[in-house]
Amino acid sequence: MALYSIKDLEKLSGIKAHTLRIWEQRYSILNPKRTESNIRFYEDKDLKLLLNIALLNKNGYKISKIAQMDEDEIAASVAAISSIGADNPSQLDALTISMIEMDEYKFDKIVSTNIKQLGFERTIFQVLLPFLDKLSLLWLTGSIEPVQESFISNLIRQKIIFAIDNEAFVTGRNVKKYMIYTPPGERQELSILLFHYLLKARKQHVIYLGQDINLIDLKHAIRINKPDYLFTMITESFQSKSLREYIDDLSSLSQDLTVLLSGYQVVAQNIQSVGNVKVLKSLLESIEFLDEQADKKR
Repeated sequence: MALYSIKDLEKLSGIKAHTLRIWEQRYSILNPKRTESNIRFYEDKDLKLLLNIALLNKNGYKISKIAQMDEDEIAASVAAISSIGADNPSQLDALTISMIEMDEYKFDKIVSTNIKQLGFERTIFQVLLPFLDKLSLLWLTGSIEPVQESFISNLIRQKIIFAIDNEAFVTGRNVKKYMIYTPPGERQELSILLFHYLLKARKQHVIYLGQDINLIDLKHAIRINKPDYLFTMITESFQSKSLREYIDDLSSLSQDLTVLLSGYQVVAQNIQSVGNVKVLKSLLESIEFLDEQADKKR
């Protein structure tokens, strides 16, 4: 059982600690326990209740009315709000609840509703990416457990893989080949899978090698498949060599391909496009590049 401070509740719910204390005093919304040294703390059930209350409050429910509702009424009202659609700013709050409660059904209902209304790509950019930004903040501040982060990341991973599989496999003499992978120690699988989807959605030929691919295996794969582009993301530092040395090694694997690079370390170390290496500094820049290449096919 996890324990939370009032600051943890503030980060997770978006409700100021001062407001939470007022709600406790006036409406008995929460009943914190106290340690032997008289420090207030909250349990999982308190956090789940608060997230639901915060969601209702942000959608126009007065706190005085919420205080009169029982748990079933709160749950029913939250379920109705969670399925409204992606234009509702409460989507992030609803996804946060599904993560805290580790509720796959609730997550799937929210995301599937948005996909039906917006399509997968817009759902990614308008709902899931903003949620992942929030998730990163909660992770860095220690406000969520590793198992909760892993749970929700795997659900998002499944959605992206399903979307990839639903895109037709494209081949042909005039179709460009993109080989994508992550180097050893790199954890950004969701980002590389998203790039995979974006490529297939734009009718490009993708060869996804997976994670932890070393340079020797990469060289063999390039020799066999002869791709036009090689793409990777680098967010972690290398132990055995500098980033510049690694990029030089990539560039020398084949002069017949263009190396596409993105990721935190690439931007932070101010790596520039030179020779057969092209730097994509952001997701928006990556999409613009892919759209340009797709337009050339038409």
